Amino acid sequence: MVVHSAAERVLSGLDPEQRSAVTAPAGPVCILAGAGTGKTRAVTSRIAHRALTGDISARHVLAVTFTARAAAEMRARLSASGVGGVQARTFHAAALRQVRYFAPRLLEGRAMPELLDSKVRVVTLAAAKVGLRADRAAARDLAGEIEWAKSSLVEPGEYVVAAAKALRETPYEPAKVADVFAAYERLKRGNGVIDFEDMLRAAVWGIEEHADVAEQVRGQYRHLVVDEYQDVNPLQQRLLDAWLGGRDDLTVVGDASQTIYSFTGATSSYLVDFPRRYRGATVVRLVRDYRSTPQVVGLANAVISQARGAEARLRLELHGQRPPGPEPELRIFTDEPAEANAVAARCRGLIDGGTPAREIAVLFRTNAQSEAYEKALTEAAVPYVVQGAERFFERPEVRQAMIALRAATRSIPGETPLPTAVVEGLAAVGWAPDAPPAGGAARERWEALAALVQLAEEYAATPEVVPIGEAVAIERPVTLGDFNEELARRAAQQHVPTVEGVTLASLHSAKGLEWDAVFLVGLAEGTLPTTYAKTPEQVEEERRLLYVGITRAREWLWLSYAAARSPGGRARRPSRFLPQLDRSGGGERAGAGAAPRTERRRAQVVSCRICGATLLAGADRKLGRCPTCPSDLDEELYDRLHQWRQRVAGAQKVPAYVVFTDATLTALAERKPGRTEELIAIAGIGPRKLGLYGDTVLALVAGAGVDEVCPQKSFEI
Repeated sequence: MVVHSAAERVLSGLDPEQRSAVTAPAGPVCILAGAGTGKTRAVTSRIAHRALTGDISARHVLAVTFTARAAAEMRARLSASGVGGVQARTFHAAALRQVRYFAPRLLEGRAMPELLDSKVRVVTLAAAKVGLRADRAAARDLAGEIEWAKSSLVEPGEYVVAAAKALRETPYEPAKVADVFAAYERLKRGNGVIDFEDMLRAAVWGIEEHADVAEQVRGQYRHLVVDEYQDVNPLQQRLLDAWLGGRDDLTVVGDASQTIYSFTGATSSYLVDFPRRYRGATVVRLVRDYRSTPQVVGLANAVISQARGAEARLRLELHGQRPPGPEPELRIFTDEPAEANAVAARCRGLIDGGTPAREIAVLFRTNAQSEAYEKALTEAAVPYVVQGAERFFERPEVRQAMIALRAATRSIPGETPLPTAVVEGLAAVGWAPDAPPAGGAARERWEALAALVQLAEEYAATPEVVPIGEAVAIERPVTLGDFNEELARRAAQQHVPTVEGVTLASLHSAKGLEWDAVFLVGLAEGTLPTTYAKTPEQVEEERRLLYVGITRAREWLWLSYAAARSPGGRARRPSRFLPQLDRSGGGERAGAGAAPRTERRRAQVVSCRICGATLLAGADRKLGRCPTCPSDLDEELYDRLHQWRQRVAGAQKVPAYVVFTDATLTALAERKPGRTEELIAIAGIGPRKLGLYGDTVLALVAGAGVDEVCPQKSFEI
């Protein structure tokens, strides 16, 4: 009875599609989960429900994903459901655990090779061996090519042909890259080290070539779950197949519209072909978006609705479940510095208005775009964090802080509350909980250490439960020593705390994250899509990249581009993926949530009369200003216009908006046209309404009373 009620609790609150995914029978299950549709909840609830109903044993489940953060979230959700023992790990962590466990048997007593943290140093040496002088940037590019090849199961001798077939943009002539690849492999073997791809291959080899290892692994892991299945590469799929060994108790979760890592070897083909490979598989589509407002969801649907290619066959039309929010803002600026400064000013305004800095993100196509925004945010005194620029636990100030906290365990009394102990320990590296310094590097360092204090407060709120008997347990307050162990574990898994600051990130590194407010910047042809996207498949991946960026926003979304890179520079066009923008680069095209119109007209460019930005949304163009720029509305004139509209509508027996909409009245009261030319410049006032009401409206603007232009008695029947 207890088990039954626990299983029922798992199902409570699920929508019909999520419930279908959770209760699907054993066997192959494919969950197509759109952005924000609760895929993590669905897949962890499926595991928990099967375990609580006795269908499976939790210890026989292996759930794999792509980030330590996602794996940690899965474990936490399962634990909260009362299900422990599930192995939720990244592909690399799962493979490493198995290789280490079986190493004495597979290596016949030899020590397991050391695992390389990075390929760059060895690649640099390999390049020198074949006559190439590669700086750090070139070495990173070469390392990326080697990683793609190994993930795609391509050997050095096969690289030239494989790269040509894949239309790779190689950093050097392909034959030279192949030479570096071969030299890299020789250097690794000579130095007794392996890389991450070698580790995955070793796990595959251990299972495929050793029947006893295969039997033990498959006996342990009988139920497989794969998150973000659209990001699996051929090597990872080979390992998954080895784990399965022909069995089909497999649940995969993915979204083909978020396939954005093909340059690393990832392919959505396994997700697309899943129903064909597993005949009779259960396929469930999750389409209710709980993350974003309907306005954001509508824009995302409009962008992805134009997708073509294999991934488009699994395209999902999302349905926003949140209350309505603001329309996405669409802005054009004269140049990139103006765009960056406007973004920084808006970030400052959002923070001053109560939005936490950590709930704001500025997303761009390439990391090179970050510098302009770092400069603009610094000048606006806005704290920021650059995602992916440097791993949190590898920052010098964080490493020094961790050393200081370990040393503090010898001097700070054990009964000191953990947050207090951490603050006292950080004093050794010069940190104090005072007002942070102004924006820039100093502010960034302060915020990084402040994140450790925040983490300590969260950690202290969950005291450890210590059993002292069969039915008795006590809560033990966590100590500084416990916290140091937690930091070490997080550092090993790169499970970073949240740092207070606006996030600057590339669209690729933003995947899997979300914020209240998102700025998508630099949306110009040549940047998104990049000039390197030359094939239809590459262009479609760029479209999906924009889709991923849009779906990161919960409530507030800004999209912008600069008409030129620098003041007076060469003119550029907006991204072809934006359904709101006229292809000419100027003017409104369709509503934020609507699909593009078949016929497009070249619209007049309208600029904000207050800040000068180009206006794209229809309501903004009518008002002649950005929605967030201060209004100069003449309230007394607005009241007279409103009274006049009511009389006219009553006399004509039509709704008031048929005469003029509220937006048109607001525009009239703000812009106060004095001539016919100024009147017809307001959107919504065409020749017909000009003939019907033009003289009257101009008279009202000039100061005439409502009774003067339309006496009450003239409308009485």
